[in-house]
Amino acid sequence: MNSPESERRYRVLVIAAHPVQYQSPLLRLMAVHPQLDLEVAYCTLRGAEPGVDPEFGVKVQWDIPLLEGYSWKHVPNRGSGDESFWGLNNPGLWRIIREGKFDAVFCHTGYVRASFWIAWLAAKLSGTAFIFGTDAHSLEARDGRKWKLAVKKCYWPILFRLADQAFAPSSGTRDLLRSLGIPEDRITLIPFCVDNDWWSEQSSRVDRDAVRSSWGASATTTIVLFSAKLQPWKRPLDLLHAFAKANLPDALLVFAGEGSLRAQLEAEAVSLGVAGRMRFLGFVNQTQLPAIYTAADLMVLPSTYEPFGVVVNEAMLCGCPVVASDRVGAARDLIAPVTPGFIFPCGDMAALTAVLQRELSDRLGLAAFADAARVRMKTWSPRENIAGMIEAMGCACARREGAHRAAGTGLE
Repeated sequence: MNSPESERRYRVLVIAAHPVQYQSPLLRLMAVHPQLDLEVAYCTLRGAEPGVDPEFGVKVQWDIPLLEGYSWKHVPNRGSGDESFWGLNNPGLWRIIREGKFDAVFCHTGYVRASFWIAWLAAKLSGTAFIFGTDAHSLEARDGRKWKLAVKKCYWPILFRLADQAFAPSSGTRDLLRSLGIPEDRITLIPFCVDNDWWSEQSSRVDRDAVRSSWGASATTTIVLFSAKLQPWKRPLDLLHAFAKANLPDALLVFAGEGSLRAQLEAEAVSLGVAGRMRFLGFVNQTQLPAIYTAADLMVLPSTYEPFGVVVNEAMLCGCPVVASDRVGAARDLIAPVTPGFIFPCGDMAALTAVLQRELSDRLGLAAFADAARVRMKTWSPRENIAGMIEAMGCACARREGAHRAAGTGLE
């Protein structure tokens, strides 16, 4: 028999910095869930409106509907729009939370933005449960600065105790929060996922031979894919050098993405003598990606900093096996349960080369991995994501209501 709490309907506000191509489908599912009365507040409309992505280095507007199928509002940003603390300063969040009578606020802006603190204080004064988390599975900063590591060690245990419930999108994040002394009952796993059904359906419609032919590949050509921003922390040069060293017969290396390292990649491909076996696709929009994953034989994500990496979800749903470094959050949750040998130490190009040589020589083994990957994704889906969100709200609301009752009886 279900408890009353498990059937409770929650009025919830989700705060996001901007519309995100993999989050919007989840919001549409949440909007029709019987236990959720959903409202979304966007601090900017970047992504839904054309704009230059500083990491891709090109103008980006996603070609899927980002603002349809759920209730949302744009809260004007009084900040600079950059990556500073005052880059997101949305004072309108104050009134929305104070007057909205929400059970809970899910905040995705990050504590390094002023809008986070506006929302936190408004929720605290309104008696509304405030839920936030991180996607990090390590305290190390992307830029490698040691002072940030020291600050996080001291500050994060205090920070995450401000949450009525902290969410972790991966098991690595959950373990990190535990290591900071956050109690187990204050952490909820909410899996980082994509719209599994959409990716699987789109992949099933792909003419794989036609896509491969457009790259100059035959039926016997082995295609290795890199799908990410061409930025230093993604380490695309590691893959280029490993590919060249592996000396794979009848193989192509395809880069789907843009970024600051493209010119260097093109130059080094020439110096390594593999330029003729390289394809640069540039920035690839969302509706084009299923064809690219489906046409590839193996995707590699060598990142040194990758809190999760939803490209792993996308590729696996399209039947593309994935090799990843041990710094990729998704490696532990999605790749290790299927084939742990597809995970290599970050920066170890000899190990990556060996993986390429071993796995690409076994096409039947890759096909078996593709099937197992699809099975794994059945339990890492929007269903688990929404269930985790409802569980987090149940814990947070019960904790907040318990504190109110204790305060009313003079126990606090």
